[in-house]
Amino acid sequence: MEGLFIGFIFLGTVFIVLFCVFCLRICTEWERKVVLRLGRFAGVRGPGIFLLLPLIETTPVTIDLRTMTNSISAEQTLTRDNVPVNVDTVVYWRVVEPKLAVLQVADYDAAVILAAQTALRDMIGRSDLSEVLSDRAGLDKLMTQVLDAQTEPWGVKVESVQMRDIKIPDNLQDAMSRVAQAAREGQARMLLGDSELNIAKRFADAGKVYEQNPMAVHLRGMNMLYEVMKAGGTSTVIVPSTAVESMSFGGITGVSALAKASEQTE
Repeated sequence: MEGLFIGFIFLGTVFIVLFCVFCLRICTEWERKVVLRLGRFAGVRGPGIFLLLPLIETTPVTIDLRTMTNSISAEQTLTRDNVPVNVDTVVYWRVVEPKLAVLQVADYDAAVILAAQTALRDMIGRSDLSEVLSDRAGLDKLMTQVLDAQTEPWGVKVESVQMRDIKIPDNLQDAMSRVAQAAREGQARMLLGDSELNIAKRFADAGKVYEQNPMAVHLRGMNMLYEVMKAGGTSTVIVPSTAVESMSFGGITGVSALAKASEQTE
């Protein structure tokens, strides 16, 4: 009896081990397993521990639900204005419906990458070079919407598309640099012309004031000479004799005359 009891225990242990080997499955938190029962879809299992019927149910595919990142390149793609560009793009996507990802497309990973490459080339072909360079955010948003609508029947959600780098031919880049430099020089000359016009208007207004008050011209000349002499240094200042005579710098009498004239004007 004791040997028979030990035999039952041994058989029970073997049965439990075989049951665990053939029936128990473990699925991690970010994974889902698609179950097929006699070749037909029987559901999605996970996460954690679940049971399978031996020889009847199988799990041929495991789906990762985490966000995937793929780098997509479009080389020598023509824009709408016939400019070849190389564009590097990053696509962020994830599986939201494991059933559709398995039953509706053979390889959803490759399908998403090829769809993204096609959408990127199509987007560049329908845009001008200036739009591609200046409106990256708008193109990223539009491409995300287009690609998400295309992959929705596969159970895939495209979260975002971001253009990482845009390269244009070197000769075209030099031409664009020269155009930008010429535009800046034109703007600088326009600003300089506007400044000269404002200065000329101010001088014209000052000339009218000096014309009505000759003494103001003398005082201005004296102030200019004072500023030059106050600066010091060894420079020699040459003043025309006509200017000296007009400002009465010949002696004290000239200064007195200038003071009297100032009092009269007051």
